[in-house]
Amino acid sequence: MLRRIRTILALVVFVLITLLFLDVTGTLHKYFGWLASIQFWPALLALHVGVVALLVVLTLVFGRIYCSVICPLGVMQDVISRLHGIRKKNRFTYSKEKRWLRYGVLVVFVASALAGVNAVVSLLAPYSSYGRIASSLMKPVYEAGNNVLATIAEHLDSYAFYSVDIWMKSLPTLIVASVTLVVIAVLAWRGGRTYCNTVCPVGTILSFLARFSWLKVRIDGSKCVNCGLCTKNCKASAIDFKNHKIDYSRCVVCGDCIDKCNKGAIEFTSRRADEQTSRQANQQTCVRADKQTSQNANDANLLVNSSACDLSADNGRRSFLLGLAVASTAAALAQEKKKVDGGLAAIEDKIAPKRLTPITPPGSLSAQHFAQHCTACQLCVSTCPNGVLRPSTGLSTFMQTTMSYERGYCRPECTKCGEVCPTGAIKPITRAQKSATQIGHAVWIKKNCVPLTDGVECGNCARHCPTGAITMVPVDPNDERSPKIPAVNEARCIGCGACENLCPARPFSAIYVEGHEVHREV
Repeated sequence: MLRRIRTILALVVFVLITLLFLDVTGTLHKYFGWLASIQFWPALLALHVGVVALLVVLTLVFGRIYCSVICPLGVMQDVISRLHGIRKKNRFTYSKEKRWLRYGVLVVFVASALAGVNAVVSLLAPYSSYGRIASSLMKPVYEAGNNVLATIAEHLDSYAFYSVDIWMKSLPTLIVASVTLVVIAVLAWRGGRTYCNTVCPVGTILSFLARFSWLKVRIDGSKCVNCGLCTKNCKASAIDFKNHKIDYSRCVVCGDCIDKCNKGAIEFTSRRADEQTSRQANQQTCVRADKQTSQNANDANLLVNSSACDLSADNGRRSFLLGLAVASTAAALAQEKKKVDGGLAAIEDKIAPKRLTPITPPGSLSAQHFAQHCTACQLCVSTCPNGVLRPSTGLSTFMQTTMSYERGYCRPECTKCGEVCPTGAIKPITRAQKSATQIGHAVWIKKNCVPLTDGVECGNCARHCPTGAITMVPVDPNDERSPKIPAVNEARCIGCGACENLCPARPFSAIYVEGHEVHREV
């Protein structure tokens, strides 16, 4: 029963958190955004004392239930391990705690957090790691499927789905996400919770509390027959069945051992094990050890002989991959159609300018505040409906969110990023506050301006400026008929990027936004 309840809760939480990153409509955050806020490290950075206290209490009562139910990276390891367990059962063994590795990673993590080396912190934080995997690897596939459905719905005169842009926001972040997924998948495939119990700093922090939890998985030595099934099914490699001991610092309370024990010798209880009873049980079971060893050998032979390849499953996987390839191709073709001017000429992509000061989202207060609190989970990047947010490639802010306007601009009426940020790096603000927050100012580049280079009237920047900070003035003040160029009123400019995005100059805009280290009020 414990295992079933834990599995259901874990799958529900895992699916909902994943959908937060995949959602193209932005509606799920209203109902399930709190799941991102109860993650341990984001809650700690956001100083959500109530959430942190709740997680501490849960750990002191139930053990590391956070790792097996709430943490999406932990649940992903269980899913991968379970897939391997379909073909190869009873594959785990007990291993001693690798303290030098666990505590070494924890020291590096804490030292990096205190020193402000956010790239290292982001690489090791479990929620951030899963966020990058979901937003960089899962979401493009999800969007491709959505676009295929949108194409089908369009032919049926239905608007149940709408097409969205699929583009790579950051190649370095994509590489990091891919490497992270491969490492975690290999470790989970081979050893279950190896990453969780040897690398993850959050797991190590919670392990200090789990040793003193009230409810624990306990072995009744009087009932144990030393069959070893508990050890062979412990994905955390934490059960030493020979000595009837469990390493509670690594146990994630998954319930697999309880489910596999057919003698009722394992319970999830607060009752303390009787040491004398355990010693007597050990003496009684010593005689049975040799018989049990031979029996285990026979069982292993039966497992080897009974293993066979499921051809139907392979065919199903081939069909899935083929369908995925077709969907991706259709989505790519749909994207290419959008990148032509009237079907006659290709539209040249814009290139981001070299900004002296990067732009941080409205609500982040300052570049320093944002750098200190952002965990690079990419939730805001995944949620942004305007294509403005993307992971940074700078060394000091690697994988943290930055802003650029090649694909859109920061609309004054949009406050999505502040609504979904779980760490307080982007604080929630109203539309009125956003319209009055100056995150940067526009800078005009004379050599790129269309009226001067092509001799035609433009005025796009002034026409679309939401604050009226840009006006068109004659390049020659004494000649009203001379080409008109933009004049920027920096006191009114909020740095939304509408001018930069809508400027027709290619590949570099004739006007771009320079960021502010500290945000100002207009």
